[in-house]
Amino acid sequence: MSVPLIDAARAAQQRVARAALVVGPAHPLARLLLAAAALAAAAAWDAGHRVSDLHWD
Repeated sequence: MSVPLIDAARAAQQRVARAALVVGPAHPLARLLLAAAALAAAAAWDAGHRVSDLHWD
């Protein structure tokens, strides 16, 4: 089942992981994307989703 907040949080996690691999985790872009991923995860959490909902089985 696709849930928009979970999908957004997963996509944000993937973006930050790719950026960290390419430019390094301390790069400003990676740090900005990490903040965006944290906000997406927080929005999903506030909507009542569990942390485990963000991860695939």
